[in-house]
Amino acid sequence: MKLLLLGGTADARKLCALLHSQYPDAELVYSVAGLVRIPQVPAQIISGGFRQYGGLAKYCNAQSIDAIVDATHPFATVMSTHARATAHNLGMPYWRFLRPAWEPQTNDQWHTFSDRQALLQAMQKHQRVLLTMGQVTSEELTLLNQVSKVWLRTAVEPHCELPQQVTWIKAIGPFALADEQKLMQQHQIQALACKNSGGDATSAKLIAARELQLPVYMLQRPPIDGSAYAHFDQLLSQLNEWHKRWKAHPGF
Repeated sequence: MKLLLLGGTADARKLCALLHSQYPDAELVYSVAGLVRIPQVPAQIISGGFRQYGGLAKYCNAQSIDAIVDATHPFATVMSTHARATAHNLGMPYWRFLRPAWEPQTNDQWHTFSDRQALLQAMQKHQRVLLTMGQVTSEELTLLNQVSKVWLRTAVEPHCELPQQVTWIKAIGPFALADEQKLMQQHQIQALACKNSGGDATSAKLIAARELQLPVYMLQRPPIDGSAYAHFDQLLSQLNEWHKRWKAHPGF
């Protein structure tokens, strides 16, 4: 049995270890964009996407992939939609793991948006803001031209030229609460912007904002195409049922 695990998240690394433990005879292939770091996982690693192999479908056919497990980031909708469609076209199983979204807690000051531009425009009322939304474009940064100081935190260097009032902070999670509090206090942050990624690796900034009574401008998740599993045991239960059938009739 050969499984392709689409990764790039802490959840994917945990899931890879679970799959390796549960199916020791299976061949696991772990795909990662390779923009930040190569993970240490018990699997063959494919870095840089599938264009180098002629596309995902050609890769799956050439490598005799039996099923796809998608554990990419909740906002990686393009890859997930493509993977689901590819699996359907090739007649192979596809499972999507999607960790639960964050929910506002008591004393949180969340402002939720489904549109990035609307979110950034709403932040114009503040003078010192922290952006943790991943890459931004030059056009998006112009929406903050009334803000005195912007700190942009990403794991990868910004793809666009930054205006004078924007300072880049290079960092990758997980983040500790004490460090998040120090960052916000040191720069006198007045508002935080982030994506509703869910998970524990980057949730400390929400706790820090709550304790410092800062508003959080939250970008809601885009809708997904099809169903997904929010917990490992749910996904593994479905995979186990398929594995039983596969063992009885390989390649069914």
